Amino acid sequence: MQDFDVGARLRELRSAAGLSQRQLAEGSGVPHGQISMIETGRSSPSVASLRKILGGLGVTMSQFFEPDSGSSGAVFFTPAELRDLTSRLYSTFEGPAGRMSLRQVGDARAHNLQILHERYEAGADTGETMLQHHGSEGGIVISGEIELTVGGETRILKAGDSFLFASNQPHRFRNVSGREAVVVSACTPPYL
Repeated sequence: MQDFDVGARLRELRSAAGLSQRQLAEGSGVPHGQISMIETGRSSPSVASLRKILGGLGVTMSQFFEPDSGSSGAVFFTPAELRDLTSRLYSTFEGPAGRMSLRQVGDARAHNLQILHERYEAGADTGETMLQHHGSEGGIVISGEIELTVGGETRILKAGDSFLFASNQPHRFRNVSGREAVVVSACTPPYL
């Protein structure tokens, strides 16, 4: 598989939206220089930073990394048919803390609902920069343990425990245990 050029893709979307680097930075809440550094390949954004930037463009992570994928109208999916939203992230971003896998059921955009099968290896962390986006999300821990921080509240969730919150609250997922954690989650509207 050919390496994905994050900078070129960002420049293409920004230009198509008729925005300058400065306008996109202001609309995304990131420093102007960060857009320039990413577009010229001098910097790789964190997942949280890229989500902020894409939010300023009204584009999801899935649309960013898989621009030509369309709706198939499928109703049922085998494990092999889930869309891997992380395979390109790990070849693009530097230094993720532990490996995570996020696989999406079907065409989230067509249904305005994103359902994810998430795996977090021991030590995996969505990052010190808290995630924050429009919508609501919830999920159930299937196996292992995951530490979830929402706003100022943190809790270790074990198999069978669940969560539901407004996604505009800063949040972070971390696997602080020594074994893999599996979570099934949903978010509306889709954020990846």
